[in-house]
Amino acid sequence: MAYELNSLLGRLVGFRLYSVQFVMDYVQLLFDGPTDDMPVLTCDVLPVVTLSGQRFSATETGWADALRGLISQDVTATHEETGIGIKVDFATGSVQLHPSADELEGPEIAMLNGFVDRCWMVWRPGEEAFEDL
Repeated sequence: MAYELNSLLGRLVGFRLYSVQFVMDYVQLLFDGPTDDMPVLTCDVLPVVTLSGQRFSATETGWADALRGLISQDVTATHEETGIGIKVDFATGSVQLHPSADELEGPEIAMLNGFVDRCWMVWRPGEEAFEDL
């Protein structure tokens, strides 16, 4: 069966970002919510963060603070498409992964897992929402 864009990422809507974990060269966003699912979005490419209308890339001062500023907010929408990559919206900001070719360091861009039904997704350059890379 073919993967349907935003089918798994869209399951984050209504979940709360409760933790951001910085791990050497990647970051993990941990969610909890209305079900027993405990989704984790592992970002192997550091995301661009928008908070209160201001955009921060990982190389900019304030990026980590902006990412932490999204903690406790619920996911309001998700987007997954070519040209956008993946994007998770919150009430006051968003997290977006759409790296340039220069920003790719390994074979994966991100992974979403932690669902009770064991559904998971790995995003790679050249596939699904990243077919433009």
